[in-house]
Amino acid sequence: MAKRDYYEVLGVQKNASKDDIKKSYRKLAIQYHPDKNPGNKEAEEKFKEATEAYEILADDQKKAAYDQFGFAGVEGMAGGPRDYSTVFRGFEDIFGDFSSIFDLFGGGGFRRGTSGRGGARQGANLRYDIEILFKDAVFGTKVEIQYSHNESCPTCKGSGAANGAGKKTCPACQGSGQIRHSQGFFSVASTCHNCGGEGYIIEQPCRDCGGSGTQKKRQKIMVTIPAGVENGKRVVIPKQGDAGANGGPPGDLYVFIRIKPHEYFERQDYDLYCAVPISVSQAALGADIHVTTLDNKTIKVKVPAGIQNGKMLRIRDEGVPSGVRRGNLYIKLMVKIPEKLSRRGRELLEELAKIEGQNDSPKPISLSDLTD
Repeated sequence: MAKRDYYEVLGVQKNASKDDIKKSYRKLAIQYHPDKNPGNKEAEEKFKEATEAYEILADDQKKAAYDQFGFAGVEGMAGGPRDYSTVFRGFEDIFGDFSSIFDLFGGGGFRRGTSGRGGARQGANLRYDIEILFKDAVFGTKVEIQYSHNESCPTCKGSGAANGAGKKTCPACQGSGQIRHSQGFFSVASTCHNCGGEGYIIEQPCRDCGGSGTQKKRQKIMVTIPAGVENGKRVVIPKQGDAGANGGPPGDLYVFIRIKPHEYFERQDYDLYCAVPISVSQAALGADIHVTTLDNKTIKVKVPAGIQNGKMLRIRDEGVPSGVRRGNLYIKLMVKIPEKLSRRGRELLEELAKIEGQNDSPKPISLSDLTD
């Protein structure tokens, strides 16, 4: 089934505020949660669809990519959750006092460990946009980029604690990262303000990173752009995103590609197109012309006599690389009519007109004449 527009999924306009997006997702998530609709595949798919839409539209960077490039701009950045009992944990802020609404559906509470708060968590993915030349997109290239990301603090090795210092369980939430209380029918939870939801308190924070466990660093890397890459596509550089919390693995770097248009060449799939001017005499008599390809080769092309303006000539294997072969190059011949004629040139054309009988009384032109 084809994907639906994310704004359509959530039932909001493109200029909707973040609050409107949150409210719409909250309503749909509660309505279609699989634990509330056991065995209902349609509800399950709608729940996945709404969650994916919210992941994109609630994030300013992802939303901007989606607005500009559509699904191609956010490919791989969202996906349906596999564990429905924990899906709301990534979106607690949208539920406010009902952040533990999944308890209503049998999800249970948070526990310490690698999958809960305070455990190792993967770092954030980063996005970098580059513009490359048309030729480099066709044949591939390497581009050096420089960007900032969070690296694990070398002083505390990502722990956030000063040397020799430890962490203690937060006395306010007893390590759960949440403060819970009952509110009527619901089990209500909110993030612990004492520990910020981490479940522990660092007794002596690292001076170099302030207890965050990471430091902002700039780095240069070389990115390989594959031959034949299309506009709006991305190259994924594994483990070059932000460092993970509490020793978790780093995220990835997504390099999105914009291709600068070429002055003469255009592309369609794996074929290249260009327009080449020829003279009236070359079109009428035929000629051998020389054409420079995108990779600066000069090739001889035979123009057949009597060719018409706008006709295409195909040159095999001079297009975009595709695996073991290449696409074709199509040359569109444009017959150039001289704006000014020399005296001798005019005499010759007038003589040709007499020979062809073009100076006789004009006769009506039929449609068959135009299509021949």
